[in-house]
Amino acid sequence: VQLQASGGGSVQPGGSLTLSCAMSGITLDGHAQAWFRQVPGKEREWVAVLSKSDPSKFYKDSVKGRFTMSRDYAKNAVHLQMNNLKPEDTAVYFCAAGRFVGLLENVYEYWGQGTLVTVSS
Repeated sequence: VQLQASGGGSVQPGGSLTLSCAMSGITLDGHAQAWFRQVPGKEREWVAVLSKSDPSKFYKDSVKGRFTMSRDYAKNAVHLQMNNLKPEDTAVYFCAAGRFVGLLENVYEYWGQGTLVTVSS
């Protein structure tokens, strides 16, 4: 199983970025997917979660209305569209997948490498 995250970069406040996580070795419908982020010196926190089936979506309050998580079945990938970015969104973002859905990082068995998002004027 491999998860490959991409799409990070530097943007000004109010800007947009789309993160992608290409997944191999697992099926999107057979696993829950999530995006987490981590600021140096702080714990990794969940940002968005997509349940295995339905699928139901869950967003951290601070990103609701600005971030959208979606599945791309053609590419076997998940995306995180991030709009109206704020300086406090600056972090390393990680994608994750697992058999169960949850908000804690230990729920997820598979992780991609981080991709850095910097929001600064």
